[in-house]
Amino acid sequence: MLADQDGVYDPTDYNDRLLLGLRGIMNEAELHILRGRMHQALLSKAKRGEIYIHAPIGYVKLPTGEFGLDPDEQVQAVVRMIFEELDCRGSARSVLKFFQANDIKLPIRARSGVNKNQIEWRTATPSVINRVLTHELYAGMYRFGHRQTDPRRKIPGRPDAGRSVVTPDKYHALIRDHCPAYISEERYRRNQHRIRDNRFGGTSKGAPRTGESLLAGILYCGKCGRRMSVSYSGANSVMQYSCTTGLIDFRSAPCQSLSGKQLDELVAAKVLKALEPASLEVSILAAADIEQAQQRLHDNWRQRLERSQFSADRARRQYDLVEPDNRLVARELEQQWNTALQEAETLKQEYARFLQTHVTELSNDQRAMIQSLAGNVPALWQLPTTTNSDRQRIVRILVERVDVVIEGATEQVDVALQWSGGFTSHHGHRRAVRRYGQTADYERLKTRIVALVTAGNSYTEIASVLNKEGFHPTKQTDRFNKSIVGRLAKKFRVETGATRQLVPIQLKPREWTVKALSTKLQIPQTTLHSWKQRGWLHVARQLPGYRGQLIYWANETELIRLGQLRQTKWSYGDPPLPSELTTPKFKEQANS
Repeated sequence: MLADQDGVYDPTDYNDRLLLGLRGIMNEAELHILRGRMHQALLSKAKRGEIYIHAPIGYVKLPTGEFGLDPDEQVQAVVRMIFEELDCRGSARSVLKFFQANDIKLPIRARSGVNKNQIEWRTATPSVINRVLTHELYAGMYRFGHRQTDPRRKIPGRPDAGRSVVTPDKYHALIRDHCPAYISEERYRRNQHRIRDNRFGGTSKGAPRTGESLLAGILYCGKCGRRMSVSYSGANSVMQYSCTTGLIDFRSAPCQSLSGKQLDELVAAKVLKALEPASLEVSILAAADIEQAQQRLHDNWRQRLERSQFSADRARRQYDLVEPDNRLVARELEQQWNTALQEAETLKQEYARFLQTHVTELSNDQRAMIQSLAGNVPALWQLPTTTNSDRQRIVRILVERVDVVIEGATEQVDVALQWSGGFTSHHGHRRAVRRYGQTADYERLKTRIVALVTAGNSYTEIASVLNKEGFHPTKQTDRFNKSIVGRLAKKFRVETGATRQLVPIQLKPREWTVKALSTKLQIPQTTLHSWKQRGWLHVARQLPGYRGQLIYWANETELIRLGQLRQTKWSYGDPPLPSELTTPKFKEQANS
């Protein structure tokens, strides 16, 4: 064959094939001159747009030698559906999955065999889908020299060796508005830009994926300008954005990194806020897109049914025309008729099942549901049916690029959102850091906690003051609590030598602290704690604050009981002690 699957061939390779029969008649010099002339003549004809070989899917070769749109209505509809689904789904792979999931066949005209030039409906494949989406012919452009032979890679005896796809600027000919088109040139350029962006690497974003990251492919380091990578680590798959410039350049550490969850939440909040004014328009467009997608599927089914019915009618007419005595032919035609009828009936049953789950027009309830969901975009965003790839696609529609700059080693991050309209907004963000020493207001936090501790405030009170004054803890915690304040207070008191001002405990009559009661009874404090756990002591109250101290009540009678209890030897496994020794007397009982 002289042509590749796109109907374009390399003139050098073509000339070599034609000149094979002239070897032995002409010497090498004459063959070289003739080869050059043929090459120039072929290029001149190609630059005029006059060389057509095999028509790709959706086209036929006319008697004039040019390409025209396939006259079959279903063929044109399937080709247009490929471009429509690319606009809806965003990637060639998604289009392929849609075609295979809905059993939509592609019309391929056979180039040889008994069905030559006839349409064969075949399962969609990646190569055919990509060829339709990337071929300039579908935008009305004539091309020649899509694949060319590199002399340095050519292997003698192998005519197809050394051939490779070249960029459009290296084509031998590229003529605009020369052939009938399925899409406009502007739409074709937009599709190529989207397909290039779906190839992750270099300057392209990569196609939306199923990972949790919203910003993969559009997040850049504000210091070096390179794209930041996303990684997942640990049992919980904690997401992290990192700029690996330092590792690539053999530095000691990467350029900068930060946790991805909080950054994604910030960008998602800004995107959802930008979508709020357009909620009504979004609902209208969503309903229209759903109806159009359903209509395309219904049209495809009706065309398939019409084609199958035509095949059955044609088989019946062929059977009717055969002479009854010619039983050999009649039996074969009868079998073909039965097969066509069975295929038509099977297709009708499949279409009936399709109608049970797909409708052409949305009902009023479905429209109302779409409008309610579009009116509450945050709820729609959080729905389990909304996939991560859907969220990524929404973010990419509104945001072209996100740049982050971390202020030194602190938690402060400047986030720049470059919106699709060209506007850039800047937002402050706090990342999670490992140590409080990395925070920008570490010294101010330290001074404030020491001052509050010295003034005698409880840890709960200090946590409330810090939260009101705008301080933030490190890592994943949003607010201070008494546990965090307690650890920090202990650390800062050791560093600064500050002492906590102790407020004297105001005890009521017959109330005892643990230390005082332990000294009175001459028993360890741990023993008192054990008695308290068993219910042998009466707790009067608990002081406020972090791990507030317990205050016990005991009059003279209770002190005598506790002393006797102390002198009684008892261990686990022994018979229970008398209730007179283990039952505490309360203040109310003593007063009565």
